[in-house]
Amino acid sequence: MIIVTGGAGFIGSNLIRTLNGRGEKNILLVDHLANGRKMHNIADLDIADYMDKAHFLEKTASPNFLNGIQAVFHQGACSATTEWDGQYVMMNNYDYSKRLLQCCAEKNIPFIYASSASVYGTGEHGFRVDRSCEHPINMYAYSKFQFDQYVRQVLPEIKSTIVGLRYFNVYGPNEQHKGSMSSTAFHFNRQIIEHKKAKLFAGCDGYADGEQKRDFVYVDDVVDVNLWFMDNPGQRGIYNVGTGKAETFNTMAQAVIAWHQEGSIEYIPFPEHLQGAYQSYTQADISGLRQAGYSKDFLNVKQGIPKYLDHLNSKK
Repeated sequence: MIIVTGGAGFIGSNLIRTLNGRGEKNILLVDHLANGRKMHNIADLDIADYMDKAHFLEKTASPNFLNGIQAVFHQGACSATTEWDGQYVMMNNYDYSKRLLQCCAEKNIPFIYASSASVYGTGEHGFRVDRSCEHPINMYAYSKFQFDQYVRQVLPEIKSTIVGLRYFNVYGPNEQHKGSMSSTAFHFNRQIIEHKKAKLFAGCDGYADGEQKRDFVYVDDVVDVNLWFMDNPGQRGIYNVGTGKAETFNTMAQAVIAWHQEGSIEYIPFPEHLQGAYQSYTQADISGLRQAGYSKDFLNVKQGIPKYLDHLNSKK
């Protein structure tokens, strides 16, 4: 059996869908469906069982609970970068992850978990997997950073596969439940449909209007990296998952407009509440991923957006 936590979420549901495509149905989906709309992400998936995350965490205390598990993909977390209840975030993103890692290590189960590029903060020191580059600027980022630090601490003592994947700006199907945390691609698509205008932030941090840059990575590529580490056991460490090439928000908006064959860009004032807590530039250093042996190319925005919008707008 394979366990996917956060299995009803954005990346988790896409991961299960791809596993189903491989013929794998013996999957335990762990999630917390307080937001019942997430069921739309999993209604067409085949799984062996579902378990609420609280019940799952209780069950990990049972000596035989994880017997026979092939791998654990730990995708579940509070992913809101605007959440400032530190106790809540650390309990969900740090304590929970520590407990699950310890259980997997005891039974030699591969543990592949979601970290985040948010650990790099403003990115002024670069985007290498290196302590000198890491300076989280919100509570979510800190929780991810601190768990990475814990992994680094225990890694020498653990012989099983432990892989942390620092996702950059992921976009693609099944993110609609995330609301304001959904990708710019999702929001631009909705804005073009409703108002014929994609709204981008005006210039900030020395960037011209809409010229802030992010490393936008398509969810299928993220899933492929996860499964590659399952298929290539013995890997241990933390890796960036992005295309390795930053692209502007203007490029993203123009790709959405090109798909719709209509629309324009409107620049809006940069939000006051995001000042000092916003990444105006991200670009993954994926040298570690390449050195580990992952060699596939990543889709760029012009390749990924048509694929995404074909799917997204076919459901309307």
